[in-house]
Amino acid sequence: MTDIKRFDTDLRMSQAVVHAQTVYLAGQCGTAHAPIDVQTREALAKVDHHLAAVGSDKTWLLTVTIWLVSIVDYDAVNTVWDAWMPPGAAPARSCGEVQIGGDGYDIEIICTAALP
Repeated sequence: MTDIKRFDTDLRMSQAVVHAQTVYLAGQCGTAHAPIDVQTREALAKVDHHLAAVGSDKTWLLTVTIWLVSIVDYDAVNTVWDAWMPPGAAPARSCGEVQIGGDGYDIEIICTAALP
């Protein structure tokens, strides 16, 4: 039986869960009410942080889902994403427009990665 390891856990959720060499991250957001490029950079920095904490990194990303409050922000988010993502390491990715819980949050990034 494979163990499940949970990281940065509180009553509601874990920021990262590892099971069978797969890492699942909770949705990551930046600072509420900040411009979309700032929120995106901060959310991606949290992705980097949580992946590093479990022994992985963005080159091991398998899938990423990006939720935007407004699809109008798509190009601005992609500008930040493209600067962050190493060439040749792009995961399967989807992006859509949704309502996000919490006032002022314009982006949420959810990731699944492998452990090296």
